[in-house]
Amino acid sequence: MTFEDIVSTVVNIIWSPVFVFICLAAGLFFSILTRFVQVRHFKEMIKLLFIDSKEQRVGISSFQAFAMTLSGRVGTGNIAGVATAIAFGGPGAIVWMWIIAFFGAGTAFVESTLAQIYKEKQGEEFRGGPAYYIKRGLGWKWLGAVFAICSVVGVGLFMPTVQSNTIATAFYNAFGIEPFVVGLGVMLLLGLVIIGGVKRIAHVAQVVAPVMAVIYVIVALIVLVVNYDRIPETFSLMLRSAFGLEAAFGGIVGNTIMWGVKRGVYSNEAGQGSGAIVAAAAKVSHPVKQGLVQSFSVYIDTLLVCTATAVMILSTGMYNVIDEATGTVIVENAPHLTETSVSYTQAAVSTVMPNIGSTFIALALLFFAFTTLMAYYYYAETGLAYLFGKPSKPGLWILRICLLLSTLYGSFNASTLAWKFGDLGVGMMAWINMFAVLLLFPKAIRTLRSYEKQKKDGKEPVFSPTELNIKNTSYWNNDDEK
Repeated sequence: MTFEDIVSTVVNIIWSPVFVFICLAAGLFFSILTRFVQVRHFKEMIKLLFIDSKEQRVGISSFQAFAMTLSGRVGTGNIAGVATAIAFGGPGAIVWMWIIAFFGAGTAFVESTLAQIYKEKQGEEFRGGPAYYIKRGLGWKWLGAVFAICSVVGVGLFMPTVQSNTIATAFYNAFGIEPFVVGLGVMLLLGLVIIGGVKRIAHVAQVVAPVMAVIYVIVALIVLVVNYDRIPETFSLMLRSAFGLEAAFGGIVGNTIMWGVKRGVYSNEAGQGSGAIVAAAAKVSHPVKQGLVQSFSVYIDTLLVCTATAVMILSTGMYNVIDEATGTVIVENAPHLTETSVSYTQAAVSTVMPNIGSTFIALALLFFAFTTLMAYYYYAETGLAYLFGKPSKPGLWILRICLLLSTLYGSFNASTLAWKFGDLGVGMMAWINMFAVLLLFPKAIRTLRSYEKQKKDGKEPVFSPTELNIKNTSYWNNDDEK
């Protein structure tokens, strides 16, 4: 058995149908308990983005946390990951990505609110996320340490390979630049940013992530306008194949659901716990406020950016659907460019913009994946902070070097193995986090009810953990710190 076979076996265990069911069921469960907070408070989500956008002396602003979360969520999963979902699950996989995003917004709200409730102040920064609410909320410091280790290893070593590999492949397709050279350039630029810590990461993210998302959606709209006559059939195809009603894809409906949910979780990170890590870094006046903002980021990631990629690929016919069991192509509409699905996205844009299509996707991937790598570093640094308190300078440098070398390695490593590493990292964190959130969610629900009651009474909501019988919230119990 080869090393890749071993990794594949572990990934298949982690991403079993049981976990797919847990992700869907938990999202539905939280949505019902919050009375679909992701719908009821949609306007307030947008409002809060701009109210809490001022630079903070301690921590980062709500908007900066939103931008950092968007950086982590909008990456290769939105471009190459969507194409992969279509390749192995058919067009209907996109519908299941929508479903997991809608319910995942409920999960994102709960985990991000918990992250704010149990955050800690370390110097001029806030730290929090699953490891911290496992320690403070459940009293299981050892399990928090396990999550922290998984986050350091998962996002510090495994997941960067996916981002850099996809960037390198896209640049090779567009410019013919060797992957190692691209990886070296990305590694050096990333190093300049992450040595500045969370403040510098937040400053870069709040500019790059929203701007690139808007530009990318605009290009998708241009592709749709050119192919306007295919729009109804494109959406009809996605809906029919999602539920096995399309003859060509009727036999792979199981793969459709599996790939849609897997790529959906990988892309929007709801339930994985990484978004909660960033949520805790924000300075806000009430935990629910950041929970709502983080919930909104799931919409941007999947319902906007992922959909933009999907409709470009499907409306132009630039896709392959592959039988995962046999490796044979069921529907073949796209030229074989390379072994990675990012090529299909490049081919789709090139049908409308033949001179700049591949170039645009390569540049979009560079910015999306680069900001994701920045977010990965912060996730890993927070894991290190949990394990050792305020990380020492040698410890931080060891982490930075490991992440940067992983980025370089991923640029020239086989893309299939890179994706498996990514799935392994996400899965390890998601299993632990979902377990903790399912035990702690009543505290987030009580906090939401209190917030809504105060708003209804015309008051500015104030979080009082004592009144809500929530213990071990060191930051919120110390008025001097606030």
